[in-house]
Amino acid sequence: MSLIFDLGRGPASFGHRFLIGLQQSPVLSDHDKRLLSLLQPAGVVLFRANFLSGAPYDEWLASHEKLLADVREYIGRDEILITIDHEGGGVLRPPAPVTNFAYAREWPGQAGAVGRAMGIELRNLGFNVNFAPVLDVNSNPANPVIGPRAFGTTPEAVVAPARQFLDAMQAEGVLGCPKHFPGHGDAGVDSHYSLPVIDVDAETFRKRELAPFRQFTDAKTRLFMTAHIVVPAIDPGTPATMSRVILNDILRGELGFKGVIVTDDLGMRAISDKLKEPETTVKIVNAGADLLCMCAYWADTSLIVEMIGHMTQGLKEGAIKEADLRQSFDRISGLLADVPQHPVERLAEETYERHAALAPLRPRTPPAASAGGAAKA
Repeated sequence: MSLIFDLGRGPASFGHRFLIGLQQSPVLSDHDKRLLSLLQPAGVVLFRANFLSGAPYDEWLASHEKLLADVREYIGRDEILITIDHEGGGVLRPPAPVTNFAYAREWPGQAGAVGRAMGIELRNLGFNVNFAPVLDVNSNPANPVIGPRAFGTTPEAVVAPARQFLDAMQAEGVLGCPKHFPGHGDAGVDSHYSLPVIDVDAETFRKRELAPFRQFTDAKTRLFMTAHIVVPAIDPGTPATMSRVILNDILRGELGFKGVIVTDDLGMRAISDKLKEPETTVKIVNAGADLLCMCAYWADTSLIVEMIGHMTQGLKEGAIKEADLRQSFDRISGLLADVPQHPVERLAEETYERHAALAPLRPRTPPAASAGGAAKA
């Protein structure tokens, strides 16, 4: 069953605008079943707690296959986005034997090989979108959330390995989603907990923060992820996720990006306290965000229903334009029509052994210590 643009279908009429992070369980909860059935979202986001960590490979793989089958059943559509944050380092979700590559900073020279390996492993787990690579320039040594997740400290150090990584991963059937637009690398605080301010002048912003993203706005890049940051020199006081100047005027207008814009998790503390305000949802939609990401790790995903109410009211009152909704719908439906749908299949032990020899690895955190999911996005 395909998406149908019909603003009279109740919650599902805007449900396609969302990516939903499941409850922290390897089994689909009653809460998730109700939400997926009601909203029929574009897709889901999986975290570490959605895998049966600590179990043998064949056991957790069977559990994972059942989870994805249940997701499709309750959404009622075969064409869905199965997404994950899988960058390397601490931003890895699946358990062993999936290769635990180190942070991106440690393998810029092997970025293509790592991208291919990640693509193969994620494809065989049924994923078709990975929220990577990180295009942030880690210009602030005190940055508490980017740091080694970035390929380097200059635009030049970021672009080449990020391109190699993205192209290789996408060649294996997993779409990348470069992040965090317009550039999270100079932040002094973690947007998971508070709202960062990137206090640079407009010229520096364009030469440093925007420079890597400018190289990825061609047709090869189908998605970009936003950052919950404020850049006063560009749009004072407005987080990028809610900024029409940053998403529409700069990303779409100045940089020419025609693909799908995905928000970082709206439950993150940088903006979560604003979500109950109707104008926040309206601003996010009007800014140009297509897919709104809301994950159970940080928020009560039932809040999505309230946000859909705000969208419906905004459309009724003229604060949201139907023409903009139709353009966004076309971008989302086009992505869903094109993105491959992969079966869950077992990989040979030898494949994982070859991948583990490609680049530096990071010691795994014991399952009991990582049950929450390490929600870095």
